Amino acid sequence: MNRREYLQLAATAALASPAPAQTAAWKPRTFDAHQNETVIALTDLIIPSTDTPGAKAAQVNRYIDLFLNDGPLGERDRFLEGLSFLDAYSIREHGEPFVRCAAPRQTAILKAFDRNESVEVAPGHRFFRMVKQLTSRIYYSTEIGYKELNKGGRVPSTLGCRHPEHKGSA
Repeated sequence: MNRREYLQLAATAALASPAPAQTAAWKPRTFDAHQNETVIALTDLIIPSTDTPGAKAAQVNRYIDLFLNDGPLGERDRFLEGLSFLDAYSIREHGEPFVRCAAPRQTAILKAFDRNESVEVAPGHRFFRMVKQLTSRIYYSTEIGYKELNKGGRVPSTLGCRHPEHKGSA
């Protein structure tokens, strides 16, 4: 994803927040119901609710659906192929689609994809990287994510300068 696509995605996410009356009527444009459930489960595992709302509360699935619907056809195809691979792998390994697996099994699948230790999971690895990237970019472009990122007006210490002569000025 290039910078222009990211900026378009961020602008779309900021402007596309559904009004309360529209929330119940929202229907995915790209995903079928099963795929949407799977994306919700995936994004919730990537950015779960803790002491702050996670990807599910930020409705990251809706923005991914919008991005894939309005974005490049190649991105949509890669994403949907990745979802299919995820379910096929899950069925082969656990006898049921990803979204029907218990959370520990879902996590194990994603860890296997992340480790990428065999040729047979390479497509899952590429897909998981894509989903993580989209999830984080979209989440931190939503109001919920923005508030979390800037909680209390603080800047994460990891962004500060580590040179001894600059300590205290960051």
